[in-house]
Amino acid sequence: MQGIKRKIVYVALYEAIAIASITAAMTWISGQDAGHAGVLAVASSIIAITWNLIYNTLFEAWEARQPARGRSLGRRIAHAVGFQGVMMLIGIPLYAWWLAVSLAQAFMLNIGMIVFFLAYSFCYNWAFDLVFGLPASAQAGLEADRRPAASL
Repeated sequence: MQGIKRKIVYVALYEAIAIASITAAMTWISGQDAGHAGVLAVASSIIAITWNLIYNTLFEAWEARQPARGRSLGRRIAHAVGFQGVMMLIGIPLYAWWLAVSLAQAFMLNIGMIVFFLAYSFCYNWAFDLVFGLPASAQAGLEADRRPAASL
C-alpha cells in the first residue's frame, strides 16, 4: 500500500488508538471526567493528524533523497523524536489551558504523555511497516537490502 491510501490508513489507526489512550490516561491522571478528557484527546488528535500528514510528507521527501535505503533503528528513532518534539511544543500550552493547570504542571504531564507516545510511535511505525510494507521512499532493490543498515 502506497501514497495517500497508506497515509489515511496510517493516521486513522494511529489516532484511534491515541484517542483511547489519551482519554483513559487523562481521566485517570487528572481526575477529570471522561467527557472532558475526551475533548482534550480529540483536540490533540486533530492537531496530531494535521502535523502527522505534514511531517510524514516532509520526512519521506527527505528519506527519498538519502543514499541509504530502508529504515534503520536510528532513522526510526529520529522519526519518532521529530514528530513528538513538535507535539510537545503544542501540547504544553493546550494541556495547561484545558486542564487549568500551570505550565510547569502541564510540562510534567506532557513529559509522561511524550514518553508513552515516543514508545508508541516507534512500535506503531514498526508494526505498521511489517503489516503494510515499507513506503516507496524506504524501499530498495534486493542488493541494497542485503547491505547492513546505515545510520541516518
